[in-house]
Amino acid sequence: MPKKYANRAIIVLESPWELDSADANRSSVLPFIEGVAKLEGDTDVLHANFYDESSLLFAAKCLAKSRHRNALVYIAAHGGDGMVGEVELLSVFAAIQLFAKQCNITGVLIGSCHGAECVTKLQTGIGASQLRWCVSYASGASWLPGTLIDCAILQSMLDLPAAAYKSGDKIIKRLAEAVSLFSPAYPIGTDDDGVPVALGDSLKFVIQPEGQGHRARDVSADVFDLHARFQLDDSDDEN
Repeated sequence: MPKKYANRAIIVLESPWELDSADANRSSVLPFIEGVAKLEGDTDVLHANFYDESSLLFAAKCLAKSRHRNALVYIAAHGGDGMVGEVELLSVFAAIQLFAKQCNITGVLIGSCHGAECVTKLQTGIGASQLRWCVSYASGASWLPGTLIDCAILQSMLDLPAAAYKSGDKIIKRLAEAVSLFSPAYPIGTDDDGVPVALGDSLKFVIQPEGQGHRARDVSADVFDLHARFQLDDSDDEN
């Protein structure tokens, strides 16, 4: 008898957070992602922990069992110095690309501090693959606010029609809608010197529309330019 599964999936690969000295694997993004899946419906949540590159590959292989109509990968881990958890950022992308086609993975969210510190690595990470978008933070990111932003992006990108991936404008619009709930001026975290960094300066978006001639490109400015159009104009209330 064939196994039943949903049409969509969020594949969560998470490294232990240890947010404080007593955090014995207490903190996890999993309940938040399960909430998104329950709200949206028709969505599987596949979750595994990783600790290094070999366990990341093993976890990805274990989760890559079914082909969904649309699957998103959420990497949840500490980051910095070109690393995600204990794995180099480009090695994370390499692991995802091994299973991207068989699982129909369309996008990747790197929920890590400094994951987009070098945005060209995000471009390289999704380049020459079927991955259509990637999002991450160029600075530190507060855990709970960052997780809520991540959830909004994942929820928005879950039901993007397949045809929309041929249009850069449609991908950008959907990403802008996802973050329209959040202020670009909010200090999401700090840089290496402890200086606060605004969300609009930290959150980076890279897309690679489907079709010949399209290359991975940084569209962060386009997303936040469009973000402003989704806000109410309160100028009339000032009088």
